[in-house]
Amino acid sequence: MKQITQFATVLLVAILLASCGSETKKEKGQVVADMKARLEKLRAQKDKTEEEIQALQTKLESLDPSSTANSKVRLVAISPVETKDFLHYIDLQGTVDAQNISYIAPRGMGGQVKALFVKEGQAVKKGQLLLKLDDAIMQQQVAAAKQQLETIKTQLSFAKNLYQRQKNLWDQGIGTEVQLITARTNAETLENQLKSAQEQVKVAVEQMNTTNVLSDVDGIADIVNIRVGEQFIGMTQAGPQIKIVNKSNLKVVTSIPENYLTKVQKGSPVIVSIPDAQKDFNSVISLISQSIDPTQRGFIAEAKIPSDPALKPNQTAVIRINDYKAANAIVVPVNCVQSDETGKFVFLVNTEPGGKMIARKQAVTIGEVYGNNMEIKAGLKAGDQLITEGFQNVYDGQTVATANQ
Repeated sequence: MKQITQFATVLLVAILLASCGSETKKEKGQVVADMKARLEKLRAQKDKTEEEIQALQTKLESLDPSSTANSKVRLVAISPVETKDFLHYIDLQGTVDAQNISYIAPRGMGGQVKALFVKEGQAVKKGQLLLKLDDAIMQQQVAAAKQQLETIKTQLSFAKNLYQRQKNLWDQGIGTEVQLITARTNAETLENQLKSAQEQVKVAVEQMNTTNVLSDVDGIADIVNIRVGEQFIGMTQAGPQIKIVNKSNLKVVTSIPENYLTKVQKGSPVIVSIPDAQKDFNSVISLISQSIDPTQRGFIAEAKIPSDPALKPNQTAVIRINDYKAANAIVVPVNCVQSDETGKFVFLVNTEPGGKMIARKQAVTIGEVYGNNMEIKAGLKAGDQLITEGFQNVYDGQTVATANQ
């Protein structure tokens, strides 16, 4: 009985403790909620108080100039607003390319290389023999065509002689008209066969000449990936077998996103930089493709650049295309322009009688932005004193000072 009583007592205590714990958790949650609400209320009051302080400070300074000595002066840097030409560029990456790059290919079906006359890195001229393909069969075809031609020439000579004899007899009243016509027809037939045989010889000779692989441009043999005894077809899965590069006419090629299609035209000014060669060139857009690449969603543009020994095809280039310019524009550092719920603004400094400098908030209308510069369409004029440093902690109407004061 005593054990049962002890067990009941312990159970009752446990229930009471659990109940107290639950109430403690509820009370704790309520306390947290109250603290959060109180914090938000204090923050709102703080913002309102700061606004009232700022408004009162501004009004006080206007009514009682002597109070300026007791107000907090903010140290800033200022710079006069100036007008200058504003230029906006589209910055893109491109590659150097050559106007004349030739991938040598045979005029016929190709064939086995019997002789090679060019080495990699060698300078070649247009029309120079680069390699010779096997032409044994074609030589036989040329010989057969020439032999056939000589046979027809002999037959034609005999037929003409026979026709002339038959005509002399006919003029003397000897022989029949049929014999004369037959002799003349045989001669004319052989003359036509002679013309055909001559054309056959020309065709056979031209086919044999296709075994001579020539360069079609002046330049440097950049790739010679062929040996004697191998099959020359011009282009393989590994790339061109012979590549001739002429660097006398260079260009830079880039892909421009299609959203710039209306801003870039043929003749648009371009600044081309070759970082590896440390070279810069001024040029213009010389070609714009007439279609949009479905994969890259862009169009191809080219700009010519002068020949330079330091430049090579496929070299990386940086292209800056001038798509917008404004003469005598108001231009300010982009970091000086701030935003609030009403729009964009900057801080100017007005110097009042007595030399006191007051910061004034000035709304502006912005234009294009490039690099660290921003075009201002409205709100500023040349000569305005713009706060360029320290503007983050300045409010409208605050007294400011510069380092040189």
